[in-house]
Amino acid sequence: MSFSSLVPLLQDAAAGSPSGSSMLVPLITMGLVFFIMWLFIIRPQNKKQKETEKMIANLKKGDKVVTIGGIHGVVSSTDEKTIVIKVDDNAKIKFSRSAISAVIVDDNNSKTEKTNKKEKEEVSEEKASAGEQK
Repeated sequence: MSFSSLVPLLQDAAAGSPSGSSMLVPLITMGLVFFIMWLFIIRPQNKKQKETEKMIANLKKGDKVVTIGGIHGVVSSTDEKTIVIKVDDNAKIKFSRSAISAVIVDDNNSKTEKTNKKEKEEVSEEKASAGEQK
């Protein structure tokens, strides 16, 4: 059913015709409410859940992680359902994979990437200003 075929039905409903199309307006309204809820609530939640599952599936030895309880450590070993995290020199704790809330990205790499981006932007700005001066 296309939008152009709905217009006459909506006009009939607005005019107060006694046909069965008077139930169409509340039905469309409820449909819009459910669509908006799906768009703003359910869809982003599903995306976040998929990203979390992907992150947990890609854990490997040496990754720095944070658990849902706030414990920071380095992945020492992984099993199908559990992960052993080294929290100190002689302390290792075994967690369920679902207890991992985040993988910490090394700050040195991200700082280097940011520095490289800034340098590229400065070079492009210099080239642009040199072109304008000619």
